[in-house]
Amino acid sequence: MSRYNRGNNRRVQIEEPSQPEKHDAGENGSIGHRASENVTEGQEPFMGMKVRRKASLHRDYKGDYLDVPSRPYLMKILQKQGDNQVLFADKVLKFTGSGKMKRRILLITDFAIYLVDPETDSLKRRIALAAVEKMCLSELCDNFFAIIIPTEYDLLMASTRKTEIVTVLVEATKGASEELEVAFSNSFEYHAAAELVKEVQFEEVEGPCHHILSNNSSI
Repeated sequence: MSRYNRGNNRRVQIEEPSQPEKHDAGENGSIGHRASENVTEGQEPFMGMKVRRKASLHRDYKGDYLDVPSRPYLMKILQKQGDNQVLFADKVLKFTGSGKMKRRILLITDFAIYLVDPETDSLKRRIALAAVEKMCLSELCDNFFAIIIPTEYDLLMASTRKTEIVTVLVEATKGASEELEVAFSNSFEYHAAAELVKEVQFEEVEGPCHHILSNNSSI
């Protein structure tokens, strides 16, 4: 018998945009940036495991979409932790333990993942890359992904640049004792809080890129 019991069900319907968002290019500053590049077959983290939108198949990777060096509060956070290479920076949506969505700035460096509150300019969480065990994604063409951290609680987020985020994390953790696992399933569990486990279920509805996300509470 499973130690998890299903509780309340939260359903969120997302309609995917037909065109990718456009962003202005930023300038490099004192913090290092990885150069923009086209994703290659060897770097592609999905490899036929996930339905893809055409726009995401041949997208250039820019990395820093926020021009981090031009934002003193982000520079201060990174410099305080001794980080000096930004691999990825963009705004994302993060799901809370209660199922609400909050806007966050996601920063990925060569050592850690940062979540920053864009309203208060404050650091909400820092996760060492070495602590990340796995990423969970559905097999559909949605923007959701979960980052599994066994020693802490996990993260469920959404981003139109999900593919780049996964690729950056896979590349950044190469050479570690245990390589980052990327798992694909239309149903998976994650720890929304230390003592709160939720099951996420994805269902395709009316069209190739429409879906429903069900977030079931468990304890």
